Amino acid sequence: MLHPNMLSSWLLRSASKLTFPTRAYSNVATASSAKLQELALEEKCILVNDRDQYTGSASKRDCHRVDPEGNIRLHRAFSVFLFNSAGDMLLQRRSVHKITFPDCYTNACCSHPLYDIEGEREELNALGIRRAAQRRLNYELGIPMAQARPENFHYVTRIHYADRGDGTWGEHEIDYILFLQKDVELKPNDSEVSEVRYIPRKRLNDTIANLDAPLTPWFRLILQHRLPLWWDNLHRLDSYENHKRIERF
Repeated sequence: MLHPNMLSSWLLRSASKLTFPTRAYSNVATASSAKLQELALEEKCILVNDRDQYTGSASKRDCHRVDPEGNIRLHRAFSVFLFNSAGDMLLQRRSVHKITFPDCYTNACCSHPLYDIEGEREELNALGIRRAAQRRLNYELGIPMAQARPENFHYVTRIHYADRGDGTWGEHEIDYILFLQKDVELKPNDSEVSEVRYIPRKRLNDTIANLDAPLTPWFRLILQHRLPLWWDNLHRLDSYENHKRIERF
């Protein structure tokens, strides 16, 4: 896995909110970020059928390309929803350099278990997914590995969704929904993330309504169908677990 140097420092504005200062990217930073995104397209995702059964592997590039008929290969993914001890949720704005859905707001971390990392192919108790989430939280947000161990994630359910994006790059995923409530250290990687902020539950609707960029399709679906209910029940998520049926909205 790539571990690039973080390209800028971050400004802490309050105990519950981080924002990324407005600034222009240098040519060096832009070229470096774009190159990292291109290299990431060669990582191999785990292909599955609509029952989440393994069918093979393919590059991230091949998994996100929309073919001439409008189809996208179905693969495994995960979405982490991160809350601090006060119950505020971390909102991320994706880098403008992201290949899929650049400069969109989304949940704390959205990515894939990788086929070439053996431990991330482990299916029992979604252990491979949890390991992948730990890796990506470290890479994207700089969260120390010890602060987001696989056993710390609460696996809630799986969601099957598809979105053709811009017609060239899109998504078609079995998305594992993971919740993590913990105070963590953040040092975001600006080749992946352009802004992070914590928002309280009572300000969810106002915050979303006043964002100056769109939401990712998976975050929009989860927000519309499940997130408020789950957020209101952070301390009893066991009651909302669904590990047998894949949800489709």
